[in-house]
Amino acid sequence: MPEYQLELKQIVEYPRCRIYRQFIRTLMEDRSIRVSSGSGLFYFTVLCSYANFRTSYKRLGGINYTIYPGEWVCRIDELTARFRTRFQYQAISILDKLQEEQLITYAQLGRGRVIKFKIKGWRYFNTILDYNAPCQKDTGFFFLPISKASEIISAERCSEMDIILDLWMHTIYNDEQVQGSEVGPVVYMRNGSGSPRIGYSDLALRWGLSKAMVGRILKKLEQKDYLSLLTFPGRHGSVIYLNNYLSTMFQISDVMIDKEEVAMSLSLKISIPENECVEEPANTPMEDWACVSNEMCSVSKPHMKIILQKVAQMLSTQGVSCCECSKSQYKLSPLSSGCRDVIYPQASNQDKSIPQSECFVLEINMTVKKKILNYLKDHHVGADNALLGSRLCSIFGLTSSLLRKNINELRVEGYPVCSDSNGYFYAGCPEEINVSIAHLASRSREMARAKEGLRRAKDDFGNEREDSPDEVTP
Repeated sequence: MPEYQLELKQIVEYPRCRIYRQFIRTLMEDRSIRVSSGSGLFYFTVLCSYANFRTSYKRLGGINYTIYPGEWVCRIDELTARFRTRFQYQAISILDKLQEEQLITYAQLGRGRVIKFKIKGWRYFNTILDYNAPCQKDTGFFFLPISKASEIISAERCSEMDIILDLWMHTIYNDEQVQGSEVGPVVYMRNGSGSPRIGYSDLALRWGLSKAMVGRILKKLEQKDYLSLLTFPGRHGSVIYLNNYLSTMFQISDVMIDKEEVAMSLSLKISIPENECVEEPANTPMEDWACVSNEMCSVSKPHMKIILQKVAQMLSTQGVSCCECSKSQYKLSPLSSGCRDVIYPQASNQDKSIPQSECFVLEINMTVKKKILNYLKDHHVGADNALLGSRLCSIFGLTSSLLRKNINELRVEGYPVCSDSNGYFYAGCPEEINVSIAHLASRSREMARAKEGLRRAKDDFGNEREDSPDEVTP
């Protein structure tokens, strides 16, 4: 049997875009984004988000309606609210426009109070289920063809909501054909160049707006945290990354976009002045670890500080705080040719002139204490998953006394590392912490009694005691 490997990608050659209903609901609730005077892409997408995947039944106004795949029935006032129009005739006008463009068909039923619409070509782009059952309208996803979205966009002037959907449907992730897509989800208008760089003039022509209006809308969407806009000097244009794309499409953590990393991915030359003042991150060592070799190709000390600052910021965003530890050790060294070809395949194929020495790897070594914490937090959460101390000593090459010393330091720093008769574990609930606190309190009382006994022994030192510990003095 062949081995299959799951990869998270959004590729150029796929003719459809997967759109989650919850994402559309979020857009509908965002009143700060304008929808009026648009091309109709937003309205068409809203209708698609309510269309059925299977046959179901709905009762409105005392009448039972059979709804087939690609159709839906709703009251006219509900449709008006979803389109965010003020009057019902405006919603009807939008439906007329979409029907004229051969995107939908609709009919007014129930004396004009009920709308039943059907998405044309629904069966071709979406899977139809053969059984009858109620359809959820707030979960799941549907497919929208990229070509149809482009046709709608080109028909008329776009609204802000149309622009968001256009950017969303033209986003590529982890596709070797598009530069910068390995860094994060990047907008690529499928122009065949393989480069996501685009100018405001091209976007103005595409959306039917002025260059100034395009700039204002993109800045607004960036402030609303919909996207990250990276602008490069000269005629390099701009690159657009979507901020919440990965968490919505693949249910994974979103990544922080770094301008310098994107420039390297796009083979754009960037320069950092040697005397640039670098603001050092808090709790990050910047002087002790930096070492520059005079014999081999290396990175200058100011640039190494900038690299560490960028790495610390990216790791901290994703919940990895190793760079905040003052005892972490760092090593910056050139990549071998084999590693370089694996990590930067596009740069190797597109620009053979880039010397091997321009690619470096940064190694960050955490202290044993942090390794123990991360190991317990990742693999042994809760008392039911406790791990024996002897096993921890074997994993990290420690003696039992060193292990207890590191565990004690973690507790002093406020980490909920607990223990019981079965071993050590990372607390999964407050009750487990209370049990460990009670156990430590009991041990402290026993140690206090032992301490008092030693004091008495010190006072009586030199005086022989005739009774044994088991004898009771009358």
